[in-house]
Formats: sequence, C-alpha cells, structure tokens
Amino acid sequence: MEEMKILAYNRFIHSVPDEFWGKLSQIFTLREDSDPVPSKKGDISIYYKRKWYGLSLPMPDNANSVEKLDVYRLQKYILEPFLNITDQRRDKNISFVGGIRGTQELVRLVDSNKADLAISMYPTHIQELLDVSDEGLLMPPKSTWFEPKLRSGLLVHTF
Repeated sequence: MEEMKILAYNRFIHSVPDEFWGKLSQIFTLREDSDPVPSKKGDISIYYKRKWYGLSLPMPDNANSVEKLDVYRLQKYILEPFLNITDQRRDKNISFVGGIRGTQELVRLVDSNKADLAISMYPTHIQELLDVSDEGLLMPPKSTWFEPKLRSGLLVHTF
C-alpha cells in the first residue's frame, strides 16, 4: 500500500451551455487565478476561457465514504445539476485525462477548442479507497489513476 500512488483522474467537458458559468458563480465562490492543481481534498480547479479558477465542493451531511469523495461531490454538485451529466461512463459530453498527463493536457484541450472546460481534481487517497471497500461500497467511475501501472500481457506472474 505504501508503494501505490493514486494520481488525479481529471475531466474535460466538450460543450458547456452559455448560462453555465453565470449559474455556477451564483452558487459557488470562484477563486480567480487559482493553481491548476488543487491543494487539498474538497477543492477542484477549473480551466475556462484560458483562466484557472478554484472552487470548494460542499460536503454532504452524514456522508458515507463514497459521498465524501471529491469525484462523487463533483458529480452531485456540478456535473449533474449544471451540465446534465448523469452517467459519466456513457455521456459523450465528458472525457477523462489520467493524472500522469498533468494539467498541461487540460490546458491544451481547452485552448485547442477540443473542450470548453477542464476540471483538475485532487487525487483520491489510498485510505479513502480502503474506507469505501471496508464499507462494502463501490467507487464512482474514474475515481482513481494508479501508478505504477502493472505491465500487462496474457499472464502476470511473480518471478
């Protein structure tokens, strides 16, 4: 467990409605010129119109281990109500960037007009993964990006 590192699994949104930013700024306090990499659990960074913004996600009352996860809170408080993304696995308006590629990939996607908006996540901690497992719950989609990756092939054996 000590050798496993979980990196952020970042997101980008292909198209946002015109009223998205105004509605988001009415509900949340957006911090301009934020660092592209969130500094603590509960914070996300959003790249929109060539600028980084910081935002703190609310914590639901009496939350179980899944509901405490940033990826769950992003879904509940932003993706579903503001962008109508109800199923991250199948919705064509959202895509993912593994943490190994960094926030520079998010900037590239938005600046090249392949996406309207990018979201940089704080990585899930290994203890959060264990807590979810201990409660017998399932992790939300695209919650974790593990490093190092196992070499894949037909079989994996310990030598």
